[in-house]
Amino acid sequence: MRSHTRVFVGNLLFIGVCCSAAPFFLLVGYSAWSEYPGWDWPAIVFAFGLVGTVMIPVLAITATRQEFPRITRRHRVKGVSHRCPDDTFVMWAPRSEQGSAQAQLVRADVLEASLARYNPDGESTFTTYYGNYTPDEFTPLVRLRLWVHDAEEAGGTGGFEVTGEWRVPSLCLSAITAGRLVVLVDTPAAPGAQRTITPHWPRSNLLSGTRTYRVIDLEGRTSQVTRRVGRQLQQMRISREVGGVVMTGDTVDLRRLDPHTAARYAALADRDRAVPEEQAPVSEPGEEARRLADQLPGEKAAFGSVGRRWSRRGGVLVRGRFLEMRARTTFQDHGPVLDTVLRIQPADGTPPFDAARRLTVPMDYLTVLHRTKEVVLIVSPNGVSYDVDWARTSLLAGITTAKVITPDGRELLLTVRPDTVWALMNLLASHGLSNPNPVLDLRKPRMRAAAGILMDVCA
Repeated sequence: MRSHTRVFVGNLLFIGVCCSAAPFFLLVGYSAWSEYPGWDWPAIVFAFGLVGTVMIPVLAITATRQEFPRITRRHRVKGVSHRCPDDTFVMWAPRSEQGSAQAQLVRADVLEASLARYNPDGESTFTTYYGNYTPDEFTPLVRLRLWVHDAEEAGGTGGFEVTGEWRVPSLCLSAITAGRLVVLVDTPAAPGAQRTITPHWPRSNLLSGTRTYRVIDLEGRTSQVTRRVGRQLQQMRISREVGGVVMTGDTVDLRRLDPHTAARYAALADRDRAVPEEQAPVSEPGEEARRLADQLPGEKAAFGSVGRRWSRRGGVLVRGRFLEMRARTTFQDHGPVLDTVLRIQPADGTPPFDAARRLTVPMDYLTVLHRTKEVVLIVSPNGVSYDVDWARTSLLAGITTAKVITPDGRELLLTVRPDTVWALMNLLASHGLSNPNPVLDLRKPRMRAAAGILMDVCA
């Protein structure tokens, strides 16, 4: 298991080699200054070497904090914990094209999806853009086959099929996996001409259920609108007509809207209360044909490596849950750097707390945010710091299928059993057993001592 200390030492050695001239100038300047105290140039050389030498550990600490983001007490959100429910998820995604005023806002189902191009040339370094929230270099180009619905207000089932390539912001990839998008359809310029389709990605996150959605009515009652597709589309159309409706977190408060818009929203709420709309499925049928997780970069899913010292001293794993993600203008090849808020449940049973931390979130994990927002965290033995383990997180999220090979050679797939995967991870960690791949082979000699208890969990 890669440790924070090991990453820091590696960065210190690398930066020390790159800046090796600084200590050399420090020694030369000191020697010359002691022999010729009246000379000016030894002082300049000494000062240059001193500054360069001091910068070596500073740069190593900065690089380690970026590469190995550790959550500590200083990242705790003070004064606002528990104000939002545990199932809240707020995502501030880049803006999409607004389309023409005459364009219709409708639903589109994703029939097939495949990655056309994603090939940034930044290696593992951090790349920052200014004034461009969706740079093409770090925005996957995805080929989509869509079924665009039509005449939904009248209860019709008409529509048409369209195929094309679109740039998809990484924060909105889960809408494709879920299979529900919001698109703007322009009226054709001439009869028989092709209609222009413009996906609206932030609204697609709402329609897919990735982002939670609540409405507070004029009487102060809160209704859940997440995955109520028909009602959401109607509300989105109203919002577009009036020039936008402000969401506080994941909530629209009708008491803060102008009376006319609030009345239109309230009418939808009353209609839904009289005839409740069923929630749409988490994912539309045919998810296998639009699964992008296997085509995008990310850390390899695994049951996880275990440091023997960490395990002997009482280190444990805990689960956290994202409450918020906010897009920034910094990217790495395998994912965007996001401002996040995590709710963490400590291992000692104390109340959960919220932590705000800037993290690089892998692209393959972003494709399954409609299903899960959970992450696995490695807790230090003293319980004061938490590190996100993306390998375990990817396996728990189902990006890669977890598999157990029993002592008698049978294969057990744990595709829809995240709680079983979580229990196995904890048992392996407590026994100091590393398994840096998604297949847990209990026939291996090092697994024999714990094979019985591991099999009990799989039963």
